[in-house]
Amino acid sequence: MRAALAEGADLLGGCPYTDTDPEGQIALLFGMAREFNVDLDFHLDFDLDTSWRHLDEVARQTIAFGMQGRVAIGHVTKLSMLPADALAQSVALLKDAGIALTVLPATDLFITGRGYDHAVPRGVAPAHRFHAAGVCCTVATNNVLNPFTPYGDCSLPRMANLFANVAQLGGPEELTACFAMVSSHPFRLLGVSDRIEPGSPADLVLLPCETRASAVAEIRRPVWGMRSGRMTFEAPAPRIIRP
Repeated sequence: MRAALAEGADLLGGCPYTDTDPEGQIALLFGMAREFNVDLDFHLDFDLDTSWRHLDEVARQTIAFGMQGRVAIGHVTKLSMLPADALAQSVALLKDAGIALTVLPATDLFITGRGYDHAVPRGVAPAHRFHAAGVCCTVATNNVLNPFTPYGDCSLPRMANLFANVAQLGGPEELTACFAMVSSHPFRLLGVSDRIEPGSPADLVLLPCETRASAVAEIRRPVWGMRSGRMTFEAPAPRIIRP
């Protein structure tokens, strides 16, 4: 990892729960991140056992190293099992530490809860609770058509719709928030502007919908996209043929 950073790698990632010394890994990664001035991303707390977690240590190190706004965590399925008071404390923890949360509903639903034969928990962190408190939250997918998630089509509106279903969100404002977690908040996570104005990179995707909420509710598919001003795909919307 040090060699990769020395050769120009611009992001550092870790997975403490796979290490025999999780807190040692966390400390090592924070030290390297500060030394090479890169951001950090962790796969974190990917199970349903709330008797232990690494989130608190990551938050402590984030503040100790002055890396607020430069750390992201993914999965964190333990958050789905917390009662209201403990969840509120976790929301405050992430907000104070400036840590971004990414929820991966397809993988989290497919993998977690396999030890249950009834009342199977969903295992999807309630990102909308964190989003409402001002934490940078995104909804995405990190596995498509592989053993971790053997289905998918890389559609972010579909992921936003899946999250809305799991979290039982249906109002216009709630669905608009779900859309933000696959659009404006990913820009915020990356630390770049999402404004469309002269001089901005022409990286655009067109969705055939009237509102952000309808993009989620109707799982709207893009009709075209461009990268750096060059059209990269077209997928015209279906046309109904009237009798």
